[in-house]
Amino acid sequence: MNYSLDRTAQIWLDFEPLATESVNLSPEVVDQSVALSLNIPNEERQWQTYLNALALFGFEEWLEGRSADVTIDREQCSVLQPSLANAIEAVCNLKVNGFNICLIATGSLSDEEVMLPRAVVDLPEFVPHFYVLVEVEEEFSTVTVQSFLSHAQLTNRLRQVNLEAEDDWTYQLPLTWFDSEPDRLLLNLSGLEPIAVPLPQRDRIPALSSIRSELETLLSQLHSSERQLSSILTWEQGAVVLTSPELLDWVYQVQRQERSTPNSPSLLTQSRQHLADILQLLTQPAVNVGRWLWNELDEFAQELSWVLLPTFAANAPVRSPVEEFEAIVTRLEQTGVEIPVEARGAYRDLRLGGMPLRLYAVTWSVLSNPIPEWTLLLILGATPGTSLPLGLQLRVSDQTGVLVEQVLDAGQRDSYFFTSVVGTWDEKFIVSVGLPSGIQQTFPPFSFNPEQ
Repeated sequence: MNYSLDRTAQIWLDFEPLATESVNLSPEVVDQSVALSLNIPNEERQWQTYLNALALFGFEEWLEGRSADVTIDREQCSVLQPSLANAIEAVCNLKVNGFNICLIATGSLSDEEVMLPRAVVDLPEFVPHFYVLVEVEEEFSTVTVQSFLSHAQLTNRLRQVNLEAEDDWTYQLPLTWFDSEPDRLLLNLSGLEPIAVPLPQRDRIPALSSIRSELETLLSQLHSSERQLSSILTWEQGAVVLTSPELLDWVYQVQRQERSTPNSPSLLTQSRQHLADILQLLTQPAVNVGRWLWNELDEFAQELSWVLLPTFAANAPVRSPVEEFEAIVTRLEQTGVEIPVEARGAYRDLRLGGMPLRLYAVTWSVLSNPIPEWTLLLILGATPGTSLPLGLQLRVSDQTGVLVEQVLDAGQRDSYFFTSVVGTWDEKFIVSVGLPSGIQQTFPPFSFNPEQ
């Protein structure tokens, strides 16, 4: 139902506030809230996440009890996304009738101030149309929707009093700023369209590439679940991390690992390597291997000295890279590795610690699945007349983690080793080759966009 602002004004004139009532939460809802809180590695934030979950379920029940004409969308809600819940102590990205809602859960309203995370005030990715203050009495399993404040009102008042954020990335707001008639919120949600309540556009925060090395050093200090982003990053650096889902997920996964397997040197090393890979995935241009299917190299691949493998020649006078690759493919097929005829590949020679190596990359599309995917087959070998050094490492990562980590040992007699990964067309992979001495080369990401 659509209303103009004039119509909404008339509704306000006819408005009679209802008595504030508590919502009783079922044992199932309480159990679900406990389960959501246990996803968070830090114990203090577990408690806040528990309160946030109770506030979410209670608010939904309150809405449904007050209005039959309400549409709730919590698909992107932060409470249901552990990496966000681990970083932002509020319920954000909840949608009601198309409006963005942020719930501020509190165990008591005896204080005269309300704490708002800076992220839901200053970062457009998380800024709501309305902030809703929810009192949670967890010992009685009850929730009470107490008051609300629009983002426009908040912005005006912050400007008037020149209120600045605290060092821990929070704003301390007077409780009196909030409208204590929560049923007025329902009038806004039913009487207005979201477009009538504009939100700020996304700011151009500093490019991730400009602070990549700083973040690689600083974020490595977050292995303890007791440490928070605000304790090691400036707000400007934190804004970049908070708006990068891949980095937020890395922080969350690392802190969970530390809690379950504390002081593990191998996990610490792997997580740092993955952080470096993620930062490269997010900041470096990618080689578009999808173009290889059309027998084309993009300009970036040419700059990196990738050489496209043509149709395999059967009678070349010398053992060319094409012949060498054909021989490798034949041996792979004998071990059960199937490479379709439409696959295309390229190779690149490199020197690692003075050691000459050759990396083959082969790709093809997989269209038989509901969501199109692509395969990247990697073959790392020695150039003719040489052999691979023991301890040589091949690592493949994507934004979710290290997918493959192979190390050549004394039991492997082949002059090459290989691996393959599969992803959707919007996924990228990054490949690193390293020696036991620590010398390593990481290649720019591989992407798959045959239509570009």
